[in-house]
Amino acid sequence: MPRFLVIDQSTSATKALLFDASGRVLDRESRDHRQHYPRPGWVEHDASEIRANTFAALNALLARHGDDLGDIRSLSLTNQRETVVVFDRQTGEPLAPAVVWQCRRGAPLCEAHLEAGHGDTVAQRTGLRIDPYFSASKLQWLVENNSTVAARLADGSAAAGTIDAFLIHALTEGKVLATDHTNACRTLLYNIDRLEWDADLCKLWKVPRRALPEVRDSTAAYGETDLGGLLPRAVPIQGVMGDSHASLLAQRCFEPGSAKVTFGTGSSILMTLGPQRRDSSRGVVTTLAWVHGGQPTYAFEGIVISSASTLVWLRDQLGILPGIAEAESIARSIPDNGGVYLVPAFTGLGLPHWKPEARAAVTGLSAQSDRRHIVRAALESIAYQLRDALDAMGEDAGAAPKAVHADGGPTANNFLMQFTADLTGARLRVADTSDGSPLGAVLAGMWGAGILNGPAAIAALPHEGRTYTPQLDEAEVARLYDGWQAAVRKTLA
Repeated sequence: MPRFLVIDQSTSATKALLFDASGRVLDRESRDHRQHYPRPGWVEHDASEIRANTFAALNALLARHGDDLGDIRSLSLTNQRETVVVFDRQTGEPLAPAVVWQCRRGAPLCEAHLEAGHGDTVAQRTGLRIDPYFSASKLQWLVENNSTVAARLADGSAAAGTIDAFLIHALTEGKVLATDHTNACRTLLYNIDRLEWDADLCKLWKVPRRALPEVRDSTAAYGETDLGGLLPRAVPIQGVMGDSHASLLAQRCFEPGSAKVTFGTGSSILMTLGPQRRDSSRGVVTTLAWVHGGQPTYAFEGIVISSASTLVWLRDQLGILPGIAEAESIARSIPDNGGVYLVPAFTGLGLPHWKPEARAAVTGLSAQSDRRHIVRAALESIAYQLRDALDAMGEDAGAAPKAVHADGGPTANNFLMQFTADLTGARLRVADTSDGSPLGAVLAGMWGAGILNGPAAIAALPHEGRTYTPQLDEAEVARLYDGWQAAVRKTLA
């Protein structure tokens, strides 16, 4: 039986999963990694820890399938986007901590570029807006504040890439330095019309073009690996995509206007546009959904910076949430939010505000408020932010989607799913598997290898799920959403 291995490298953990040819998960293994917050607004990962966890998860998974290792056809990879690593080209060793997509240290650099009038040029070439969420300002900060990084990038002995490029380099023992279009297009260094690194943008952000990896199709092969001897023979690395893009493919959102949301540390809402690029006047960014055979598919994206990470904050920082799984029962233990709203701008607000300087706030507290109201407000904040994003995307697309596909770990929270359907007014179709991103990477690899002959073959695979329909009275939805908007205005003020 053919089996397909995949690495899912996310913001909080690294998973290794094994799929069969129908897209069914056979087994999985996971390793968490530490989150580092050296200063307010800064977020770092230890890339060496992520690399070690990747091989540890693969080793533990494969140890349970010793008799089936010869059936593994390929290894795919999906990853957290925008997070960047500078590493030695020969040894693969990181030269500095990985700067995570949540990190806002590049905000002053972004402000300087905006004040210098570069905003329109960057948007025209990348589809994005100048914001520290994306990779370029993180790299510029490293160049300007770490002399070793600057010198090694300049002389060509170091490479700069997103997590996929770092891991591919490790998996191929340094033979391949490559990334895919969906990761490259999130850096503010990549021209999404020409499908190439942009020399002018590299100069603007002080990133040497020679330091960047080769860009390949999402469905392409990225060399071979035997995982350091864990496999009896080398297999191709095929199917590499940023996590949100992989999820869009896994949800079979091939038709223009189809949309999905991945609930995770942050949340990404993607709406497929098709082969022609479109741009927004409302803060929605344009991105590449995937590239196959050199042909791009474009998408609109709405970004929620703090999603499930808000619940982690309640658990780890405030200590008022015993466990993430208990959030639903706590939220249901009270009839409503009691007028309490939590605006989770821990590292700024994304679409439609794009305010990196914003900081989190809880509003509407009264003498009757307790921890249950804050927990419920945290869950509701995820849905409010999705409503903000979907409204903006719907205006640009001409109509809001009537149905939205959903995946990610938080989809197990029925309260959150129903509240999202109520607040957005859309049918929410939740995939039975929470592993949408790794599934999408595997499907991309099978597409590229010719095992699946395009979107029709992918759509024909089993795709089970459950659907939530709007149930809350429209007047109550309007009242709740007005309260959210008022809370956001107070936060921004």
